Amino acid sequence: MTQYYQIRINHRQEGKHYTLEVPDDHYILHSAEDQGYELPFSCRNGACTACAVRIVSGEVYQPEAVGLSPELKERGYALLCVSYARSDLEVETQDEDEVYELQFGRYFGRGKKRLGIFMDDD
Repeated sequence: MTQYYQIRINHRQEGKHYTLEVPDDHYILHSAEDQGYELPFSCRNGACTACAVRIVSGEVYQPEAVGLSPELKERGYALLCVSYARSDLEVETQDEDEVYELQFGRYFGRGKKRLGIFMDDD
């Protein structure tokens, strides 16, 4: 039997707040769009971070969110395009570049480029 959860979304980029109900067997992003809400997205496959949110409260199930590291998932980030609600939720949209930097920033800009390769300053 399908269960419905209440989702509160703080859309930071737009300065808007939404409250909607979503079934536990549909992706949150799709359910929001079906109800007329416009949220950030890009790939719809869980591979990028355009639809990333930070979970303020509640739980999601997101086995297909390959675009988020296990560490970011543990820190409360989710991708709405491939997330199922597992409780009532409160989330806030994130800036895609911020999430990308959290996840991959440590790999870029390290050291000086010499002879076509990167070398640590250490």
